[in-house]
Amino acid sequence: MKDDNKLYYSIGEIANILKVNNSLIRFWEKEFEIIKPKKNSRGNRIFTKKDLENITLIHHLLKEKKYTIDGARKKIRENKDGAQKNFQIIDKLKNIRQKLSEIRNELK
Repeated sequence: MKDDNKLYYSIGEIANILKVNNSLIRFWEKEFEIIKPKKNSRGNRIFTKKDLENITLIHHLLKEKKYTIDGARKKIRENKDGAQKNFQIIDKLKNIRQKLSEIRNELK
């Protein structure tokens, strides 16, 4: 999914990781104050690992948990750590499910 050795991500890389449009990332940047990308000398957004984690959490809350933007903002404001831990557990379980499916398919 993501390269753990990478320091910065472009908006296109983040969009590819989450399978969304670049414009959605720009929209979320305006809606959520926890997304604060820097800009390089050419004016392109560069996102840190922390930005990627925050965007992934927002994606999880909006797309998977079906929160509204206001609901996601409130969840992040009131219990960001809890929401982040919950997301990490779900992500690990999805990875386990995928690996088990791969094993099952190899055994067929």
